[in-house]
Amino acid sequence: MHYLFEPGLLASGPVRTALLIGGIVAVASGVIGVFTVIRGQSFAGHSLADVSTTGGSGAFLVGLNQFWGFLAAGVAAAALMEAIGVQRRRGRDVATGVVLGAALGAAALFLYLDTQQSSTTGASFTILFGSMFVISPDTVPALIASGVVAVVAITVLARMLLLSALSPDLASARGVNVRLVGVAYLIALAISVSLSAVAIGAVLSTALLIGPAATALRVTKSPVRALAVSAITGVAATWLGVILAYDSYYWPPYGHGWPVSFFVVVLVVAGYLLSYVRRPRRLAPRSPHEGAECSPA
Repeated sequence: MHYLFEPGLLASGPVRTALLIGGIVAVASGVIGVFTVIRGQSFAGHSLADVSTTGGSGAFLVGLNQFWGFLAAGVAAAALMEAIGVQRRRGRDVATGVVLGAALGAAALFLYLDTQQSSTTGASFTILFGSMFVISPDTVPALIASGVVAVVAITVLARMLLLSALSPDLASARGVNVRLVGVAYLIALAISVSLSAVAIGAVLSTALLIGPAATALRVTKSPVRALAVSAITGVAATWLGVILAYDSYYWPPYGHGWPVSFFVVVLVVAGYLLSYVRRPRRLAPRSPHEGAECSPA
């Protein structure tokens, strides 16, 4: 085991916190990501991740925990995108682009003010690229509760989400309030993105949302199985990323650990690329009558 884990791995409090929060984040992102890919709203997830940069940098500017900034900005942007958008995909993309542009402008200002107010440069790096090893223990209960709320909400709305993704008109005919379901889904998506932003940063949070889900939908055709495969894939990539980041502190040159987010993203991308490796197609068994016509009398 020494060749896999450096000494003191599980004895470290920050590592245990990273494994716990990383698992919660990966499960929430994996489950919600499947619906995000099915509904064709990957751009919305990416945009909410960028918008969360505004909230995180603003929270740091006023002395609050970055998670609350991520969450507030994400939920507000989700509600606004659904309010000014329409049910058709083109309208949703236009609304998403408008909100994204405004949020990124504010994020540029907040990040600039952060660098002027603080002498440390680590705050901007943590907001953009995350660090699970510096998560405050006081935030852990809120992170767990947020992840549970998002997963439960998506589970309750699962059938309506799939039906509205297939045909909004058919869903409406069956009594589904498509607009309300869309708002609830986007809020759950915003919560998931906020959790990912805490774990691997606002810029990279889409990797945990889309990568495992896209991999799962390639290797299985059942939405239920895809949910399980996506969650397991995300947890595996996150936990292995935490372990490698911890071990990298002991790699030459010693004393300079690599970012957790780097390993997580690389593992997620590697998993997706591996999903393209398919087993060779089996040849159909030959009929006993094949070749009979060519055989000598």
